[in-house]
Amino acid sequence: MGPIHSLQDFLDMLRRRLRVILAVTLLGSLASLWFAARQQHLYESAEVIQVAQPTIADDLAKSTVEGSTARRMQLIEQRLMARGTILEIVETFGLYADMPELRPSELVTRVRENVTITGVAAVREGFADDGTIAVLTITARMPSPEQAQAVAAEFGRRTIELSVNSRIEQARETLNFFAAKEAALANDLAALEDEIATFRTKNDVAQPGALEFRQAEIATLNEALLDIAREQIQIRRAADQAVASERPATAQRMLQEFEEQLATLSAQSDLLNQRKAELEQALETTPEVERQLAAYERRQQQVQGELDIMRARRSEAEIGFRLETSRQSERLTVLEPAALPDYPVTGGRKRKAMLGAAASLFLAMVVAFLMELRKPVLRSAAQMKRETGLLPVVTIPEMEPPKRGGQDA
Repeated sequence: MGPIHSLQDFLDMLRRRLRVILAVTLLGSLASLWFAARQQHLYESAEVIQVAQPTIADDLAKSTVEGSTARRMQLIEQRLMARGTILEIVETFGLYADMPELRPSELVTRVRENVTITGVAAVREGFADDGTIAVLTITARMPSPEQAQAVAAEFGRRTIELSVNSRIEQARETLNFFAAKEAALANDLAALEDEIATFRTKNDVAQPGALEFRQAEIATLNEALLDIAREQIQIRRAADQAVASERPATAQRMLQEFEEQLATLSAQSDLLNQRKAELEQALETTPEVERQLAAYERRQQQVQGELDIMRARRSEAEIGFRLETSRQSERLTVLEPAALPDYPVTGGRKRKAMLGAAASLFLAMVVAFLMELRKPVLRSAAQMKRETGLLPVVTIPEMEPPKRGGQDA
């Protein structure tokens, strides 16, 4: 049970511990004044950036930059809060120039604590959250209004610049990848066609276009041979008629002419048959050659299909790159520039000093109460009756002996 049970006990404690209370309160008040005097005012400025949607619908022309806006903004924030970037901004604007004792690591920590980047998510379409951000707010707290405005504007400018550059770079890398893949497939297809042509020449295999031509030539040769056979039949019949109806001398002369014609026709027939045999031999292929040709055709069709796909994707990547370079896709625009703050956001020094003095007074009361608890002495008749139940008859006050002079009387 403590020694303070009534207002009179409390007042007696204040009287007894007045020196301690005044000392603690005075020291605490002085410390509060010193702390408040050292406190530096901070001014806050914010720049609001809007994430604008593409001017051309994705169904008509789709950008090749994938990923949610929130993830891209997170990557941009990480690059903005990098050590090198922060030190560059500190040097550019002379931040914390009045604190030359701060090391680079401490400067980086201060800037990271006083610059915040927050995003507001866009309204959901349906039940899925696609990570789209509608508004981005960059807030800077600095010792002067000009520095707060300049730092917020600089971070906003760098955010927009990093967003544009990262999107263009990603679109360019996508386009370069598909263009390189298309060129590689085109080279593979050309090399395969040369290999097929070499194989056909080596194995005396007609080209696909020459096959129909040779077949048509064989058909023409067959018709020519048939015409020659008809002429030979007609000449032989004419010779038989001459032998039967003409005089021997005339028949002999006509037979010689017919034999010469037959010899000419035979020579023509032999030449045509030789050409026909060459063409037919050229058309004949072995099963192994046919199998190898079929394998070549399958490879050629596969490479051609991949090449067609790469050409389509390269075309889409080129459209996406043009969208990014012309800023027709998703882009960041300054909705509200950073303004010059009028008042500091930190509390007033006078208010902090008063709060410190009040806290010091409360601490002094606590110290006085603890001192009373440390020495629980019965100091009045009321305390004697309350603690023991006995009422004292006589109360002798504490009397201090008078101080004696330098010499005794």
